[in-house]
Amino acid sequence: MLHIEPVTLSTDKLVLRPLSVEDIPALAEAAADGAQWEKKTTTVPRPEGFAAYVQKALELQAAGLALPFTTVVKDGGRVAGCTRYMNIDAANHRVEIGTTWIAGSWQRTFVNTHAKFLMLRHAFENLDCLAVELRTHRLNDQSRTAIERLGAKLDGILRQHMIMPDGHVRDTVVYSIIREEWPAVKAGLERRMTDRP
Repeated sequence: MLHIEPVTLSTDKLVLRPLSVEDIPALAEAAADGAQWEKKTTTVPRPEGFAAYVQKALELQAAGLALPFTTVVKDGGRVAGCTRYMNIDAANHRVEIGTTWIAGSWQRTFVNTHAKFLMLRHAFENLDCLAVELRTHRLNDQSRTAIERLGAKLDGILRQHMIMPDGHVRDTVVYSIIREEWPAVKAGLERRMTDRP
């Protein structure tokens, strides 16, 4: 059975630290970088909604259902976004990496690659997961491309899966990486981390 506890994960460029209420102002500022709440394919709150957002994430953590992280760029200590382990299935050694968003100026940089590397490595090498799931909106081409670039395999599409904040109904694309695939995925991520300045 998985036992997931708050942990700080880091590379030479990025830190994933446990989410805390002290992060609320910095997260609100990061979300304002590119007005992340305007994207119809994600669910990022407006700056004034971050107190409730963080409180809900911490409640899920206390219930053993999620482990949220604040994403911090080491150079300058700037908060660049948020991510989490969620839908934790301890009995079956499965987690989902999700509720991930990155401030506009840090998108298409090293941030997402380093964050996924850290979370996948911890899931497979420390938590002994059998599989890690990644989900996204069917229409979120940027996210789907990033997930596929990891080496995740398409499991399927959950049709009419979620009602989004603006009222439209989302089809959710489900991907996964299984334990046997992790060495190849890890090698690919390590190459990209070396190649990308």
